[in-house]
Amino acid sequence: MNKQETLERIKQLGLLAVIRGPSPELTVQMVSALIEGGVYGIEITYSTPSAASVVRSLNEKFGDKIVLGMGTLTVPEQVTEARDSGARFIVSPHYEEQLAKAMVASGLAVMLGALTPSEVFTAYRTGADVVKIFPGSLVGPEYIKALRGPFPQIPMTPTGGVDEKNIGDWFAAGAVFVGAGSNLCPPAWAKEGRFADISAQARLFVKAVEAARQKK
Repeated sequence: MNKQETLERIKQLGLLAVIRGPSPELTVQMVSALIEGGVYGIEITYSTPSAASVVRSLNEKFGDKIVLGMGTLTVPEQVTEARDSGARFIVSPHYEEQLAKAMVASGLAVMLGALTPSEVFTAYRTGADVVKIFPGSLVGPEYIKALRGPFPQIPMTPTGGVDEKNIGDWFAAGAVFVGAGSNLCPPAWAKEGRFADISAQARLFVKAVEAARQKK
């Protein structure tokens, strides 16, 4: 799966699960539960213990059944590690020039974090395939709608504050897809062994994405 195929599949799915797992073993179980619920876009963050090892394990277990990437990259050295672990896409929570250039040079699908109009435009000009608006909970769907006025050419996705009730609002505002973290897959549920609940929550999110797209 090349970069463009990765981006196209993520857009088709419409949803990335942003996972901050409590342990390597529980993270793999979280992903299994999400897949059971129909979520196939998976972002393993670097705040997950042994994140790169988890990605390698997930690649071995699920292969092309999922679209697997790594997030919360904060230093350039993580770019090479993520690529070597089998990540198809990489995501940062912020814009920093050296990190951004290393991510773009990787050849992987790149999502750079930004918030202000200047950061959004700079991230896109640097080479981001999609600009991640973070934290989305701080600004809401109307902010993406406002940004798309001056920047209609920039693909944007929110992370933070996305839940099954407001997914439709994010898509209506112009998001190309959405990223959901603890509202979709709470680490506390994994610690409590509530994997069936994670699968049920995943189904709610998938239905919300489908409903939002039918309205467009």
